[in-house]
Amino acid sequence: MEISQYLQRIGLKDIKGISIETLSQLQMQHMLHIPFENLDVMHNVPIPLDVETYYNKIVLNQRGGFCYELNGLFNWLLQGLGFNNHLIAGTVRTPKGTWAKEESHAAQIVQLDLPYLVDVGFGDSTRMPLPLTGEPQEDVSGVYRAEKIEESIFDLQRKGNDAEWNTLLRFDITPKKLMDFEEACHFNQTSPDSHFTNKELITIATSDGRITLSGDTLVVTHNGEKQEKTVHNSERAAVLERYFGIHLKES
Repeated sequence: MEISQYLQRIGLKDIKGISIETLSQLQMQHMLHIPFENLDVMHNVPIPLDVETYYNKIVLNQRGGFCYELNGLFNWLLQGLGFNNHLIAGTVRTPKGTWAKEESHAAQIVQLDLPYLVDVGFGDSTRMPLPLTGEPQEDVSGVYRAEKIEESIFDLQRKGNDAEWNTLLRFDITPKKLMDFEEACHFNQTSPDSHFTNKELITIATSDGRITLSGDTLVVTHNGEKQEKTVHNSERAAVLERYFGIHLKES
C-alpha cells in the first residue's frame, strides 16, 4: 500500500505538515472523491476487516465503501502521514428517532490542538474535522456540533430547519481497533435488520451539494435545490460511472 497512490485517489499530490488545515483538506478531498456505497453488501461480496483489502478496492479499483472500509482506510492514511488518531465506535440515530445497533458505526478521533471528530464514512454529514467543544461549525451540508453527554460520550448534532439540534450519532471517544467491529460488520452485511441490506445506496459529496442513488432514485442536490430521476436497470451502469466513478466488473 502506498500513501502517494491514496493521495492521488483523492486528488492530492502531497500534504504540507500536520495541522488542522491539512486534516481539513484531506477530509474534504476524501469525501469529494470517494463515495459511500453498499454495492458489495447488496451483491453478497464479503467485506472483511482488512485495510489492505480496502486499499485494493477503494484506491486501486476506484470504488467506495461503508464506514468500516472508509474510516478504516482513512485511519491508516492519517497514521501513515504522522497524525495522532484512533478509531472510535458510535451508535446512529435513525430519522425515525430510534437508535440503530449499538456501537456499530466506525469513525475516528484526531488529536491536534484539540480532539476532533473525523468521519468520512457517514454519508451526508459534516465535511470538516469537528472539535469536541460544542462550538457550531457550518459547511455546505449544514451546521454541526459535538455536544458532550457524559465523560467520553458525545452526540454529533445537526441544526434542523426549525433551528432545533437533531442528534445524528452518539459516539464514545474510547480508542477502538478495526477488529473490535467484527460482530457489527457481520451484522451490517447480513442482517435483514441492517439498513445496508435493503437496497443499494451510493452517495458522494460535491462542491455545492450531494449526489445520491438510493434504490432506483437518483437525487442531485445543487445549492439546496434537489432534482430527482428514476434510474432504469438499463441506465444503472452508466449512472454509476458518470456520477460516482464506479465501474462494476461483470461477474
